[in-house]
Amino acid sequence: MWKPIVEIIILWFVIYHIMLFFEGTRAIQVLRGIIILLVAFFLFQRLGLEILDWLFTKLFGISVIAMLIIFHPEIRQGLARLGQRHLFGTSLREEELDYILKQTGEAAENLCKNKIGALIAIEKNDPLTAYIESGVLIDARVSSDLIENIFTPNSLLHDGGLIIQHGRIIAAGCLFPLTENQDLSRIYGTRHRAALGLSEETDAVVIIVSEERQDMSLVYRGKLYKDLSRENMLSKIKEIIRLKKDDA
Repeated sequence: MWKPIVEIIILWFVIYHIMLFFEGTRAIQVLRGIIILLVAFFLFQRLGLEILDWLFTKLFGISVIAMLIIFHPEIRQGLARLGQRHLFGTSLREEELDYILKQTGEAAENLCKNKIGALIAIEKNDPLTAYIESGVLIDARVSSDLIENIFTPNSLLHDGGLIIQHGRIIAAGCLFPLTENQDLSRIYGTRHRAALGLSEETDAVVIIVSEERQDMSLVYRGKLYKDLSRENMLSKIKEIIRLKKDDA
């Protein structure tokens, strides 16, 4: 009697962690469909419905193979991240975090007022090493003046993204992957697509300053928070970071 209960608990545990594994990627919608097929397959077996059991066995097998082929980049990236996690807040005291966010928010607001675009990624759990290597290493203390200088038009680094890692500006001029989301409005340019692309592959918090619309946006896990004030943006970042601390 206890065996079915144990099987259900194990199955639910596995499904939950697979969902977390693909969270924020374009594979999540297909994965949900496969999970529904898996649950249906399990029920049909228990109820002894042989024809439906046979049909769903074939369908489930084909679905898994198709998923492995179509979404192998996401699977590869996810496997590469396993065992490489660290918490953004573990090495930073609350006052240090407040200072970093204050300087970043001040820079973003000034850039916005001056119609200068910017793309700033704050590393959290998933390492951004591959993207750091695509840019120019800086390794400097976070300051609004430095951020504003980096994104000054015609500077060597203003076109790429800036990455903050372990509470320091670690690199600038970095290349981020562009999202393949076809539903994104055409009013958004390359910076927004790069921010969404990075957030689909990592759990980085990404700040976007639009020079055309003179507004600030935030992207996290593929979700875009548009037209934020400085206070709302910093509050949202702290909320996200605190949630991750609680999860840990």
